[in-house]
Amino acid sequence: MPQIKVTKQLKEDWDRWTSKRDMDACDGLVEAYTPLVEYHVQRIGVNLPKNVHLDDLRSHAMFGLYDALQKFDQSRDLKFDTYASFRIRGAIIDGLRQEDRLPRSMREKSKKIEQSIEKLEQVLGRTPTSVEVAEDTEMSEEEVLHIMNESFLANVLSIDETTPDNDREDTYASTIIDQNTLTPQQNLDRKAQIEELEEVIKQLNEKEQLVISLFYFEELSLTEIGEVLNLSTSRISQIHSKTIFKLQQQYLKQQNK
Repeated sequence: MPQIKVTKQLKEDWDRWTSKRDMDACDGLVEAYTPLVEYHVQRIGVNLPKNVHLDDLRSHAMFGLYDALQKFDQSRDLKFDTYASFRIRGAIIDGLRQEDRLPRSMREKSKKIEQSIEKLEQVLGRTPTSVEVAEDTEMSEEEVLHIMNESFLANVLSIDETTPDNDREDTYASTIIDQNTLTPQQNLDRKAQIEELEEVIKQLNEKEQLVISLFYFEELSLTEIGEVLNLSTSRISQIHSKTIFKLQQQYLKQQNK
């Protein structure tokens, strides 16, 4: 994630925006934090079909950034970059949902694929490949990967949704806790999640592990990863999609336990 340099001008804009809601200061803050918008647009956009325009994602993301500026509480022990990232991602995802990006026909295909995966796991005694799922569902491999990625995105939790606590009307955004002050139980849960993720990633082959590491941890673009591995961007995109497909299957398997 891009690091926003804290300049004297940025501090002055924050002071004027916080104390007076000065719109010129707001414009300065929006400009300063626009790299966050572009970062999340690119990260989410890589998994979307080509008919989804990045400009539409940017529009949703800018709304999220402005919403973050309006609602950010400086008294909380939370960096604005972190808070804004939640709001920006949430705004993009909510915008995609409002556009009905997963119609009934695709949901039915998604369910068909999940049923096929469960059946093939029992027959084969292992996790099926995307090719095997495609053959079983009489779809192309590209369609299977596309539908699974779309379905996964549609099920991402929006930070502006209300929590399951019926006695309160808090949103997930209002319950964000500074990760630097985890409780002992949260530390144990996080450690367990990391260990589970490590086990899942170990099941990937070397090239898949490298692509995941470079993309999600080193934060390289698909084009940059292609240059590192001496492969085309389209080939890296294909490896990325297939790897996400594998990880999704493992996630669904754990959810169904």
